Amino acid sequence: MLRRAFVAGLVLLAVSAAPAPPQRAAPGTIRVRLVTSMGAITVALDARRAPKTVANFLAYVDDGRLEGTTFYRTARRKAEPTKGFIQGGVGTDARRMLDPLPLEPTSRTGLKHLSGTISMAHGPNPNSASGNFSIMVGDNPGLDARGANPGFAAFGQVVGGMDVVQRILALPSGGGRDAMKGQMILKPVTIVRAERLDGVAKPTGRVKPWLLGLKPAG
Repeated sequence: MLRRAFVAGLVLLAVSAAPAPPQRAAPGTIRVRLVTSMGAITVALDARRAPKTVANFLAYVDDGRLEGTTFYRTARRKAEPTKGFIQGGVGTDARRMLDPLPLEPTSRTGLKHLSGTISMAHGPNPNSASGNFSIMVGDNPGLDARGANPGFAAFGQVVGGMDVVQRILALPSGGGRDAMKGQMILKPVTIVRAERLDGVAKPTGRVKPWLLGLKPAG
C-alpha cells in the first residue's frame, strides 16, 4: 500500500512538473513569438480589426525577413523614463522590405496605443510602413489618429515577455537625429527569429537578396 502511494506521488509530481500546453489564441488573433538575444516576446495580433497590417507583419515573419534584424531604438519619456516605446525590425535594409503598407488608422480599427500594444512604424508618409514596428511601454495616446494627425497602426498586444520589452527600453542609447536623436540603442538587441504560433505560414515566395549577400539597389 505504501509502495502504491509512493508511485502515485511520483506520477503526480511528474505531471505537475510537465510544462503547461500553450494556450490557444483568442478568435481573430494570431500569436507570434519574437526570440531576441535578451529573451522572448510573444504578441497576439488582431487580424479581425487590423487585417492588412497583420497580414503585412506575418509576411515578414513567414518569409524570415525579421531574422537577424534588431531592436534598435528606445524612446523613453524624459519625465518618466520607465515609459515610452521600443522600435525594431528591418531598419533601412531595403533588401528585406516588401511593398509599402497603407495605414490602417486607429480611428478605423478602434485599437489604441495602450501599454503593450504593437504598432507599425512609418516615415513622414503614413502609407510608407514596411517591416519596422514599435512596442508601447505605458499608454501612448499621442500615436493614435486624432484630427489631422493620421497616427500609427496599432495591430496587437504583448501577451508574454513584457519584462523583456521593459529591459530593452532601459538600455543605454545615443546617436540618431531629428525625432530619433539620442534614442538609438548603443548595442542593438538581435531578433534571432520570429515564429508564428497559430495557423500555417504563408511565405510570399519573393526573392531574399539579403541571404545572397546582395546589396540594395541605388
